[in-house]
Amino acid sequence: MRTALVIGTGLIGTSAALALAARGVVVHLTDHDPEQARTAAALGAGTDEAPEGPVDLAIVAAPPAHVAATLADAMRRGLARGYLDVASVKGGPRRELEALGLDLTSYIGTHPMSGREKSGPLAASGDLFEGRPWVLTPTRDTDTEVLNLALELVSHCRAVPVVMDADAHDRAVALVSHMPHLVSSMVAARLEHAEETAVRLCGQGIRDVTRIAASDPRMWIDILSANPGPVADLLADVSADLDETVQALRALQSSDEAKRREGAGGIEDVLRRGNAGQVRVPGKHGSAPRVYEVVAVLIDDQPGQLARIFADAGMAGVNIEDVRIEHATGQQAGLVQLMVEPKAVPVLGAALRERGWALRQ
Repeated sequence: MRTALVIGTGLIGTSAALALAARGVVVHLTDHDPEQARTAAALGAGTDEAPEGPVDLAIVAAPPAHVAATLADAMRRGLARGYLDVASVKGGPRRELEALGLDLTSYIGTHPMSGREKSGPLAASGDLFEGRPWVLTPTRDTDTEVLNLALELVSHCRAVPVVMDADAHDRAVALVSHMPHLVSSMVAARLEHAEETAVRLCGQGIRDVTRIAASDPRMWIDILSANPGPVADLLADVSADLDETVQALRALQSSDEAKRREGAGGIEDVLRRGNAGQVRVPGKHGSAPRVYEVVAVLIDDQPGQLARIFADAGMAGVNIEDVRIEHATGQQAGLVQLMVEPKAVPVLGAALRERGWALRQ
């Protein structure tokens, strides 16, 4: 791939453009908002000047509702040898293109499974997709050259290609992305009018659950409008679980011992099913989940503290598998939770204490 055209310079489009430009591909940028394309160009994602002729690959990074129309326009104008989109829904856009009577041999639907709560070119990063799955949905009609161009894009972005059927993809993202986003928003909505004294007690648990609720509602309306059926089916299942959980909690309030036991059993059932589902979430680098232990370190909220901890862990020969930070309420301090292999806990603990760090048991 020598040339590419990115149509839509938001977070995903600009991030892909940055990755391609960094690897020597000549990238042309266009957007319905010319100022956004100019911003992406200023960031080093390419040029907002139109290409002189057909490019190797056109990448449509428009909202799902506009993907088919944008692709159809690009195809009819002959802007590229190959075309793909990066929308989070795949079945609907392809059916729209088929209904328009277009030759789809030069098209492949794709979806990089990566993003941020922020949108727009200023939130973009050339390493946004690194190590993340990038779904490709070829059909029997997809030209081999187009598939190879898509794989080359994925390689340039250092993502991991995953081949799926379009409708199977839409059911999967409803489960692992779209439905959880709505549930996160519903939990976060409980905080909107909560008493300030309650909100001040927020810890890492509520932050984890509500983090994705910070995303742009307009973007999510576009996404959910393109995949409403599978998401509604999943929420119906969640609703049934909620009803049963509410009944179990009410039973725990009963003065009847048998009802309380029944309620406790209902709560235990949902918690155990949650355990069983959580262990299926892929672990580091997409591998099977592994059990890590936590070394908790108290730190001051000052520049360089994290760098010192990581440097001290490196000197001790310990690899930090993951890290979380809890900020103390009303204090310029926090708790860094370092996730490490169980056998590394005593080594890291001793090394950090020796270097003056305060550990929490």
